[in-house]
Order: sequence, then structure tokens, then C-alpha cells
Amino acid sequence: MPMNPSTPADLPPDALERLNRESPRYVFTSDLSVNEFVLVDEAGFEPLGLVMGSSIYHIGYQQAAWSKNQEMTVLSQAMYQARELAMSRMEEEAEELKADGVIGVRLEVKLAEWGQHLAEFIAIGTAIRAKDGTSYRTPAGKPFTSDLSGQDFWTLMKTGFRPISLVMGTCVYHIAHQGVLQSLRQVGQNQELTIYTQGLYDARELAMERMQTEAADLGGEGIVGVQLHENHHEWGAHVIEFFAVGTAVKRAKPSEMPAPQLVLPMNDSATGL
Repeated sequence: MPMNPSTPADLPPDALERLNRESPRYVFTSDLSVNEFVLVDEAGFEPLGLVMGSSIYHIGYQQAAWSKNQEMTVLSQAMYQARELAMSRMEEEAEELKADGVIGVRLEVKLAEWGQHLAEFIAIGTAIRAKDGTSYRTPAGKPFTSDLSGQDFWTLMKTGFRPISLVMGTCVYHIAHQGVLQSLRQVGQNQELTIYTQGLYDARELAMERMQTEAADLGGEGIVGVQLHENHHEWGAHVIEFFAVGTAVKRAKPSEMPAPQLVLPMNDSATGL
């Protein structure tokens, strides 16, 4: 299924002003915790600023067969493209800061109250750059993206791996309704509802497969931090979105993890002091 996002819009003037590092009033912003900030610094990176992207998207409509398991391809494409637009605008802001990458990326979907079938898709994270001037950008020359926390990013870098890109796969799926006679035959019975089982399994596999394909196309050796989300949004109980997301990584150098050290406690074990 083709998943080609539209061309991203230019950044608004207010965003460009906020991201202007030459301004005498510029200070970096970040959603990193204190512990994350320290570990990112320990990994050799500095935060440049909070970056974000947004897309207000009208989600189309598709009719599904009442008694059939099937993917709602129109909705699948809409959910992917809207997130990709938000991601691309966040990457534009990172590019404006001359960042090597973005960590701690969060993707959010908020249904808009001012119109039917409207939703706001938001991507937000912290842009960072290597302090020694080494480039960690992707082969395409773009900042990498990752949903890893500051702690996980430090651990990943110390083990010799590096993030390439946030990768995702989505599948909006219609789960078939059971017929009346079939429902009556199951009254009081312990038995598997195979039509539901198969539908949910197929939908999850499609989302996972698309995420893996995206990682492979980017040259990733694996995906870490995978999360699988299920959302009904406003489509009703039998239409579910399965959304898989994680960070594609590849090995860049040998592991630098420090060897374990023996640590002796200085307190008195008998008194607890």
C-alpha cells in the first residue's frame, strides 16, 4: 500500500523566530528530565531546542462489509500520512537548528471539536547535536529521529549502536460482526471467537510488517523500543487502528559499555547506618 505524504508546508514565521539561535534572547528548551539531560550530555550531545510538527487532517470515510474482516485502506493511509506530515515538520525545525537528531519523540492524535472527521496530529521531541562536531545524520543528510528516552539513548550509544529513524506502521481494520444464529449457538458456551481472533491477529501483523519494512528500507539492522497501540478513535467498536512504532538502529562501532565494578557499601549492615 503506497504511503507517500504530501509536501510539508514551510515553517511559520513565529517558529523560525523561536528557533533562531543567533537571537540574543535564545535559550535552549527541552522536555528532557534532569537525569535525561545529564546522560545526553554524558553521551557527548547537547540539546538545541524543543521541536514540533503539527497537521490538522480530514480523515476520509470508507464503507465496510458488515460480516467481513477487512482493512480500511482509506483510513490506514490517512492515519499514516497525517503522522508523516507532522514528523516531517518536526524534522524541518530540527534542520533549522542544525541538529544531528531528535530524541524523545512523542506522537499524539487529538480529535478536533470544530469539525467532523478532523484530527490534529502532533510530533514533538528534543533536537540534539554532537558536541565534538561528528555528524550523526542519516545517509540522506537528515536529522535522525527516535522515541528513546535520554537514558535509553545513552545506553544505545554506549553499546555501539546509533538511531536511524523513528519507524511506524499502521492498519485500520474492520472486525466482522457475528450473525444472529452464530451468537445464539454460543450462549452459555466457553469457546474461541475465531472471527475476532483472526481479524485482530491479521491487523496487528499488517502494522508490524509495515514498520519492519520501513526500517529495512532505511538500512536498519533492528528496531528497539517497539510499542503497539490500539485505538478506536471515532469509528465505532468494530473499527480499530493498530499502530506500531519504534526506533530503527544499526551498529556504528564496538561497544563502549564499562566493565562492572565491585562496590563496597560504607554503611554498617548491622545497624543500617
